[in-house]
Amino acid sequence: MKPLIVPFFISHQGCPHLCVFCNQTKIAGGGELPTTTDLLGRIAAWRATGRGRPLEVAFYGGTFTNLPAPEMARLLLTLQPLLARREIDAIRVSTRPDAIAPEIAEYLAGMGVRTVELGVQSMDDEVLALAGRGHTASHTVQACSTLKAAGIAVGMQLMPGLPGDNEEKTLRSLRLCLSLSPDFMRIYPALVIAGTRLAQLYLAGEFMPMALDEAVRLCSIMLHAALAARVKVIRIGLQPTTELDSAGPYHPAFRQLVESALCYELISKLTVALPAPGEVTVRCAPARVAEVAGQKRGNLERLQRERGVAMTAVIADPALSPLEIVVSSGKKEMKGNIVADLDYSTGGVFLG
Repeated sequence: MKPLIVPFFISHQGCPHLCVFCNQTKIAGGGELPTTTDLLGRIAAWRATGRGRPLEVAFYGGTFTNLPAPEMARLLLTLQPLLARREIDAIRVSTRPDAIAPEIAEYLAGMGVRTVELGVQSMDDEVLALAGRGHTASHTVQACSTLKAAGIAVGMQLMPGLPGDNEEKTLRSLRLCLSLSPDFMRIYPALVIAGTRLAQLYLAGEFMPMALDEAVRLCSIMLHAALAARVKVIRIGLQPTTELDSAGPYHPAFRQLVESALCYELISKLTVALPAPGEVTVRCAPARVAEVAGQKRGNLERLQRERGVAMTAVIADPALSPLEIVVSSGKKEMKGNIVADLDYSTGGVFLG
């Protein structure tokens, strides 16, 4: 059964730097370390409504392993009786790549921390420097190795579109991260959040964020590469919030746009193999119907506009996996797989 995550947002606590993109209060809210009473109270409330699902306590937003030692110990020690009684199953924390050392990793593992998310952002040292990160790509390589040696699962967060970044650098960063075999990833295209240094650069005309369609295209390439490497991408784009005042490639359903882009490319490729199709029907897994049709039927309209092909129906087929799509025209049909039948290896161009 999938764990139910009990989140605690410790925005910017323990962080030694203020990165150009960062305004954690705007992004996640909160910021203060929870009191012992807060910790126990929220966990109890989530247990009461969790219908028996296992609980995982998560500390997000700050640099957990750079908190003052007494505070880090207080938070973790408070949770030990709950772990012993199986009232919670695990703990996860977020931190920086340069805030991990062997002794820290061993300490976390001994305290029931099963997952550490690393704020990698980029594997290009120039991009990291311009972002004010204060660490290099080598720190990420070492942190990943250290955590895995301690038996801790590793998540990586990437942020394409930072100052000095471009598609080539982003995809190189992705390949380097995937070569480290993370257990999962998050992809957050850089946004200009009010109150940040990036907002100042944007207003001064010194930084331009990616356009939405550019970010969707790039993130679809990234998602495809992660799927091919069998690395789960658990989030793409920031979670929708009414508090977010931003410029750049924000959309409340950004991930759906990305997955719809992959579906469109596969459908488009499959129609090429059909003999002069004027109308087609498409079958896909039930969970994929919305992505195949596209937001506001965008894929249907795009297929008509770009290929002259009318998608007359999108049919849910439980026999298909979420990666499979079947396109039919008359008695002819073509079946494809998003991972196996799309190739971005030549600079993002699909191979036929």
